[in-house]
Amino acid sequence: MLRIVNRVLLGLTGLVLLGFGLAALMAALDLPGRLGFGLPSGWSWRDPHDVVLTDADRLRWRDEGWWWPTVIGAAAVLVLLLLWWLLAQLRRPRLDEVVVESGEGGDGVAALLHGRALEDVVAAEAESLPGIDRARVTLTGRRTQPRARIGLLLAPQAEPAEAVRRLREEAVEHARRSTGLEALPAEVRLRSAHHAAERVS
Repeated sequence: MLRIVNRVLLGLTGLVLLGFGLAALMAALDLPGRLGFGLPSGWSWRDPHDVVLTDADRLRWRDEGWWWPTVIGAAAVLVLLLLWWLLAQLRRPRLDEVVVESGEGGDGVAALLHGRALEDVVAAEAESLPGIDRARVTLTGRRTQPRARIGLLLAPQAEPAEAVRRLREEAVEHARRSTGLEALPAEVRLRSAHHAAERVS
């Protein structure tokens, strides 16, 4: 989704800049006068001595009651959209597919595995391990070199070191072998479940 938004924004920006560039070139070279074609009546940029916005254009709506609220509202919406786009760029995208190779030496048949399916399998196996109440897995990186971000909610009596060791040697290693990957780096974040309050009489 983010890739599509980036392409649309870049395409629209390119079209706008291309339009302004062609208009500037047309006015600077006085093409309407040389080639003898007319411009729309509201077009103020007609010859090399004209400016993009005349004083009349800039001050036309300033005294109208709706002008400044409209300008401020449009600027606020633009700033919010730019902030959303910037935060989306900084966030690591989720991996949609993982390349699975069968055979040895890279001569096997390659297939595509949905990233969400692999995430669910790793999370389910992690939750089956003792001491882990809940697991959340997110795949990032490239589809030929994925990375796993794993969040674990540990049971109150769980030993973090033992839980991470079994996660690495079992759930992560099983996923690596089943997909034929040379490596599956994993970043693990731990949280501990709290005891429920007990009333002593």
